[in-house]
Amino acid sequence: MQIIGEKINGTRKRVAQAIMERDSAFIQDLAIRQAEAGAAWLDVNAGTHPNREPDDLIWLVETIQPVVKVPLCLDSANPQALAAAIQVVQQTPMINSISGEPSRLEGILPLVAKHSCPVIALAMDERGIPETCEQRMAVVHKVMEATRAAGVPDEKVYVDPLAMTLATNTQAALITLDTIHAIRREFPNVHLTIGLSNISFGLPARSYINRVFLTLALQAGLDSAIIDPLDREMKAVLIAAELVLGRDRHCLNYTRAYRAGVFGK
Repeated sequence: MQIIGEKINGTRKRVAQAIMERDSAFIQDLAIRQAEAGAAWLDVNAGTHPNREPDDLIWLVETIQPVVKVPLCLDSANPQALAAAIQVVQQTPMINSISGEPSRLEGILPLVAKHSCPVIALAMDERGIPETCEQRMAVVHKVMEATRAAGVPDEKVYVDPLAMTLATNTQAALITLDTIHAIRREFPNVHLTIGLSNISFGLPARSYINRVFLTLALQAGLDSAIIDPLDREMKAVLIAAELVLGRDRHCLNYTRAYRAGVFGK
């Protein structure tokens, strides 16, 4: 499974401070540690006012690229910020994200198609996040129709079925898992990703919930996730779950990770 490292996000207080103060050392340290922990992509979210977001996103890209070779996932709903940042990336980035909202499809999807980027597609539209699996699938069909019309191959689309917190709806995880199953059946060539920790927001001892949900989502068809690659326990659960699900030939990934100290003593 591919990990999209979540830690360079301006909605985090310390990251926001580093962006404001142009603290390159802090941002570079986050990038290096996530890359060394096995992240396949680094999510990069400035999280600042739209007027300054293009400059901030460019600064983040130019700060991160000299110290890691991992490709970046440009995270913004602002087409201007994305268009500016794409001009300075050295590897084709992932774009996070489009959705069923007309403004995102009209503003961001042309950038995705023009630059042949992988893209995260959220199962939501201008009315918000649908409550049921069937409603989310209606949005997914709309988005997939748009990506195909734009010439984006299914293999470059990472559909996010959206995880909502169990604290407000105890059926939230089941709805998401049902949506993962449905997407995998109807669109077998797309990837599936998720902002995993949303499921436990507002609850105590969140790590237990996140680990169980990750295991169930993997079984349902998830093949990437936006998570903290520095979380040793989460990494252990991920590696063990892939072994149990028959995705680790001869148990090599599990035993190598153990010997390398990724988990265990």
